[in-house]
Amino acid sequence: MGIRSYVLDGDNIRGGLNNDLGLSPNDRKENIRRIAEVTKLMVDSGILVFAAFIAPYRKSRMFVRELMSDFPFYECYVNCPVNVCETRDPKGLYKKTRTGEITNMTGLTAPYEEPETPELIVNTSQTHLDDCVDKMIDFLVVKKIIFSRSPNGNARRQSLT
Repeated sequence: MGIRSYVLDGDNIRGGLNNDLGLSPNDRKENIRRIAEVTKLMVDSGILVFAAFIAPYRKSRMFVRELMSDFPFYECYVNCPVNVCETRDPKGLYKKTRTGEITNMTGLTAPYEEPETPELIVNTSQTHLDDCVDKMIDFLVVKKIIFSRSPNGNARRQSLT
């Protein structure tokens, strides 16, 4: 759609900036704090950022919301039951957790506090991936973060009102 955007996720953050962090509660808190600070810098430069992370604690999500208070910030809860996540696990993290190789795995051996008031919810176990993406794009159009799409999927230079 021609929009300057970037996806921050565990692979590109934990492989560098946060490679010194594990999965302990304190490390998870610091992981989200660093991600939020990087995201703030990127958004300030005019980039649409999708920060795709498991943020298991409400307190960390509130920190991010407060940090981003001068910028458009929307929490999207990607809802998917743990048993479905386990079937989609390309890295074998759930299997490693079940065999004891990994500890503090969110949803299995570590807690996950569901978001109470996310602006958007997509349920990937009940909705096809393309429809989830469309729902997110439509949400961003309504919020006037991006412009509407033409019938062929390209961006149009007008927003919905």
